[in-house]
Amino acid sequence: MPGFNTRNLTVHVGGHAYLLRVLSDRQQFADPDGHGERLGISSAQWCLFGQLWPSGKLLAQAMARADIAGKRVLEIGCGIGLPSLVLQRRGADVVASDMHPMVEPFLAYNAALNGLPALHYRQLRWGHPLPALGDFDMLIASDVLYERGHAELLAKVVERHSRATCELVLIDPGRGHSAELTRLLAAQGFEVSESRCPMDDADCDARGRLLHYRRAA
Repeated sequence: MPGFNTRNLTVHVGGHAYLLRVLSDRQQFADPDGHGERLGISSAQWCLFGQLWPSGKLLAQAMARADIAGKRVLEIGCGIGLPSLVLQRRGADVVASDMHPMVEPFLAYNAALNGLPALHYRQLRWGHPLPALGDFDMLIASDVLYERGHAELLAKVVERHSRATCELVLIDPGRGHSAELTRLLAAQGFEVSESRCPMDDADCDARGRLLHYRRAA
């Protein structure tokens, strides 16, 4: 792909091997028309979408086990989109979303690499309502609360795009903002359960958390 370097990696989830095209490292940057800059993506942040992060792999593993029967699913801040690819393989009604201008071609390429139909993708900026996106039975996200104010923005996305009966599955690597999200979602009628999970083989303290928010009609 022009302007930056990529590599392929293989990840095993739910008994399947997924081949992914990702950015070769965290030094990649290409924004020749300034599209990313206009969206507020700095040169330091530009490469983050194109990595497979431990939280994304954990969410993909959770989606390999999740009950998805009859549910419409939205992945928020999908990045490289492995959880959505896992859901696509399982036959889920899934929409992947992100704000980065390069996410859509990477998702299409990776779906093709794995012999899957192209994912349904929508560019979603959390602070800009997108009524045409519709609402969902399940929302999923990984490591999206990494800046102050993200909890409030994410809570508003949930409010706009959740059905009366809804769940949010969130992998949080312990950045410190999930308590605020829990408070905001409680005001929307969500209850939360939590399970600890190691972020990688070196995480002896299991600092990661799988947060499962549920709201009954």
